[in-house]
Amino acid sequence: MPSHSSGHPQIPGPSALDDGAEAVAAAGGLHNYQLQLHAEYGSVVRFPLPGAGAAVSIADPVLLEATAKINKRPEKLFEFLAPLQEAGNLQTIPADEHGPWRRVMLSVLAGRPSHEAHFAQFAALTTELADRWAGQDGPISLQKDLSELSLHMICQYALGGGLESAGSAGRVVSAFETVLTEFMSQEGPGKDRADEALAYLRATVDKVLAAHRERDTAEQADRSDLIAALLAAGESPARIRDTVLMTMLAAHHTTGVAISWTLYLLAKHPDAAARVAKELDDVLGDRAVPEYGDLKRLTYLDMVLREAMRLYPPGPYGAREATEDLVLGDYTVPAGTTIFYPFWAVHMNPEYWPDPQVFDPERFTPEASAKRPRLAYIPFGIGPRSCEGAVLATVEAELVLASLLKRFRLELPAGQTVTPIERFVLWAAEDIHVTLTPRDPANSPRT
Repeated sequence: MPSHSSGHPQIPGPSALDDGAEAVAAAGGLHNYQLQLHAEYGSVVRFPLPGAGAAVSIADPVLLEATAKINKRPEKLFEFLAPLQEAGNLQTIPADEHGPWRRVMLSVLAGRPSHEAHFAQFAALTTELADRWAGQDGPISLQKDLSELSLHMICQYALGGGLESAGSAGRVVSAFETVLTEFMSQEGPGKDRADEALAYLRATVDKVLAAHRERDTAEQADRSDLIAALLAAGESPARIRDTVLMTMLAAHHTTGVAISWTLYLLAKHPDAAARVAKELDDVLGDRAVPEYGDLKRLTYLDMVLREAMRLYPPGPYGAREATEDLVLGDYTVPAGTTIFYPFWAVHMNPEYWPDPQVFDPERFTPEASAKRPRLAYIPFGIGPRSCEGAVLATVEAELVLASLLKRFRLELPAGQTVTPIERFVLWAAEDIHVTLTPRDPANSPRT
């Protein structure tokens, strides 16, 4: 990237002799590479981003403010999602389309009526998992089980009450797993299985959509229901299908992985786990599962979850495309440049997070949070392309954590090595295994 005509200095970074893939592989992934880059070159780094050419990565929350209103993602980076969508890539649709669509999504995903309407279903799914864990011998595989729970939750949420009549929840989950793991296959049985699974998912959404049309008019639509809200907004059937599938994609793994890292950290820090357990006992009494209104009283649990997502953000990075020249401190970034958001590096910036590797939920007291720039903590991204489901994901995670930690103590098996890697999300390479001990038989669900 040449020096800007204003005389601003060139942004520092490694030599751009290749596409960066070799350096990323050598670092053990893009998430680790970002930490290395910012440690070596500072808070603003120019680097070759595989698939995008030269990019600028920003790890300073104050400098990020200059990018916070950008409503454009680099199309090339999100091409891999195109096969899943028929009505335009929802990750990269133009700002004039994206704004109205996002407002409809937020009206449902971020709204209390929606959370309350689905809370009992989420609680029942969580209790089923806890019951299964209670009867299981040997270590639990956190990410495997909690990602499955996360996908069951979002299937119930995105497809609503129509799922029972449109198809088996288990088959929907299985089909979605097939699409996720095999849809990028170019030929052979993998591509055939992915095509068949995607066709099934689209047909399932169509059945739910048809049921909504028979049941409701736009005026009668339940605004706590995602499909009904999209219908009421006048979205086309293809756009509704794509939205439901992308909601499932975005939510799959992410909530389950966030819960897994939180439980891992609590297993490593028994004092914090004991404080969570006491808070749960104080708030829930002898109830095994919280009600929606209990969540706002679980303040320490909320701090623990936030600190876990600081240390292990489910999505470790994001990207935008500069739509005009940007000034970042001493540097100028030309329009058209890929702006890279290294969430993990932002969360590890020692200027705003002293001893950043240390697990300390007290960082998220209201007083401590008020002293930091607002973009020092960005697990769900920033600006108009941030995650529409952030509030819903937090509700789900706190419900699941409260329910599991009310019933169980967790311990890590001796000698286990947990290594974060990239797999759509920040995943543990060999899963995270824990052993469970019932806290108190009196806290088990009553029949």
